[in-house]
Amino acid sequence: MSAEADTPVPDLPVLDVRGLRLRLPDTARPVLDGVDLTVRPRETVALVGESGSGKTLTARSVLRLLPPGAETEGTVQVQGEDVLAMPPDRLRALRSGTAAMVFQDPRAVVNPLRRVGDFLTEGVRLGARRDRRDAEARAAELLAAVGLGTAVLRQYPGELSGGMLQRVMIAAALMGDPVLLLADEPTTALDVTTQAEVVALLGELRDRFGTGLLFVTHDLGLAAAISDRVYVMYSGRIAETGPAAELFARPRHPYTAALLASTPRLDAPPGGRLAAIEGQPPDLGTAPTGCAFAARCAHATALCREQVPAALPVDGDAGHLTACHHSDRLEGSRVHD
Repeated sequence: MSAEADTPVPDLPVLDVRGLRLRLPDTARPVLDGVDLTVRPRETVALVGESGSGKTLTARSVLRLLPPGAETEGTVQVQGEDVLAMPPDRLRALRSGTAAMVFQDPRAVVNPLRRVGDFLTEGVRLGARRDRRDAEARAAELLAAVGLGTAVLRQYPGELSGGMLQRVMIAAALMGDPVLLLADEPTTALDVTTQAEVVALLGELRDRFGTGLLFVTHDLGLAAAISDRVYVMYSGRIAETGPAAELFARPRHPYTAALLASTPRLDAPPGGRLAAIEGQPPDLGTAPTGCAFAARCAHATALCREQVPAALPVDGDAGHLTACHHSDRLEGSRVHD
């Protein structure tokens, strides 16, 4: 996105998900069950949780990249338009310009037999948004923005390191001037140094181009470092959401607290055992009643096993919500003082 391009009004979200439910064939419960989520311009929102919690499907729903047979309810609005109700032509325009995704494994996305320059320019050229010269100039500009030289345009994916290729993927995502960038675990396959470089790069590009960034990760330390707000997801539901600093310092959902307690710490006593969350998340073949975390929660009561908790403000703060019947039991608690 060029620095001069119009950006949405800061008070209005570029992404507004309301009551999103997604059901797949031969499953006993929804994969996503009433997800509410917003992202505003120049804001980084982290979506965290264990593997299988529904993070990636939530992100892919924004582009309507859904599994065969998926049935949806609710709305997924990008700049005020409901993606789930878009006709094919509008959906193509959304995917080629308005919103873009950086996938976890870049080598699974690119064609190893085509040069990087062709990969970067093909989409905008086929969409008649830029001619060849303009598209190549834009690609060179974005490669420079992600710290790569124009020589990369003539190279093949196999000639690039994992970190370089992920930078190419970020440049490709920005080719259509998106207002929303979806990053699905973009640093998982990278070494620690390259992870830090990519995370810093995403933050710089967010500020420079005014995009909203939804960052999907299972790494809570990374989420704390990069995000303004956090959504904690468990079994297809949002367990807790709030400003990153507040949520990580004083979690009010037992699942959030358990995740933080199980995070490795450099100042932990040597030889100590890493804390773990007992049990397993419910699989899609079962439909537990009540709170999905109840079977693994030390605070669970009969109420938890019978009634799904509503997401309610913490201490009257509408920006910090938790879906727990007994969030008061964690009141005032701190994690990692």
